[in-house]
Amino acid sequence: MTEEMTRIRACLEGIPAYVPGKPAPAESAKLSSNESPFPPLPAMRDAVVAEVDGLNRYPDAAAVALRTSLAEKHGVDWTQIHVSTGASSVLGEILRAVAGAGDEVVFPWRSFELYPIIVQSHGCDQVRVPLTEDHRMDLDAIADAITDRTRLVFLCTPNNPSGTCATTEELRSFLQRIPSDIAVCLDEAYGEFAGDLHPDADALFREFGNVVRLKTFSKVHGIAGLRLGYAIAHPKLAAALGLVTMPFAANTLAQAAAVAALEPAAAAELQERVEFVIAERQRIVEALELDLPACGGNFVFLPLAERSGEFADFARERGLVVRAYGTDGARISIGTAEENDRTIAVVGEWFASAPSDSLIP
Repeated sequence: MTEEMTRIRACLEGIPAYVPGKPAPAESAKLSSNESPFPPLPAMRDAVVAEVDGLNRYPDAAAVALRTSLAEKHGVDWTQIHVSTGASSVLGEILRAVAGAGDEVVFPWRSFELYPIIVQSHGCDQVRVPLTEDHRMDLDAIADAITDRTRLVFLCTPNNPSGTCATTEELRSFLQRIPSDIAVCLDEAYGEFAGDLHPDADALFREFGNVVRLKTFSKVHGIAGLRLGYAIAHPKLAAALGLVTMPFAANTLAQAAAVAALEPAAAAELQERVEFVIAERQRIVEALELDLPACGGNFVFLPLAERSGEFADFARERGLVVRAYGTDGARISIGTAEENDRTIAVVGEWFASAPSDSLIP
């Protein structure tokens, strides 16, 4: 075979691969990907079906109907809404809009697994700031880490995978400390599940011109398979996002489902689903009787340190697929009531059999 001589960008050397949730063996509960345990609402399903016969046509490149509905929801002009192929794609577009090769991007760690991948793949330098001992973002340390090369900060709240949240005042104090020309992305993928723990991101967005909010339809709305996320941005950044995004990034079916999800008639049922997740999360925490980080996501986090992988293997053997994060911990998504029963049973069995000095650090 001819030797391949294609030049690959040097920044891709050693880049960590994104690890999706493992497929679940038969009869297992797959709780490794933070998916919704509910299918799309009937109105969303009907909206998708109604568009199927038109799939020979390109989607609305400007996504006017969807962006208009989102603008009404968030109280901004529709041009300040940017939609794309999942929140993960929006992250990359924000990065491309504000940073280039050699610029720095700062984020807490551990946090969303895609942050370092996106940063390194764009040729930027990543600056990881460790979480505090109680698994929260160390905003003072993040502010201290900013240099004249910093162009962007990712802040995931609730944080994935620890589930902890920053308060409004903590974020306000942080934003007051850093230069106003550095973009700060508030990643709110799990915000709907945080209740009173969630900061007032709307107030912070209106107060600080460098804040951009990131949202998704993959969690509460249950259309992870259609890949749709969006940003709420100030006008200058919103315009730049449009320049760095491939045309037709939001497909026809995703747009139709999302518009249906934003109809007033859908709000009550979606809220019921949120309340179910919150109640089940609390049921799991109370049943386990462990000192876990206060979680605002649709998951629970077990800070098992070096035993995280061992626990994941233990759980898999018992029909529970969870997500292990190196030597930091293991995350278990909230599923159906029956799946959550399995979580309680498997985690309980683990802690009953594990040495008492190596359970929760």
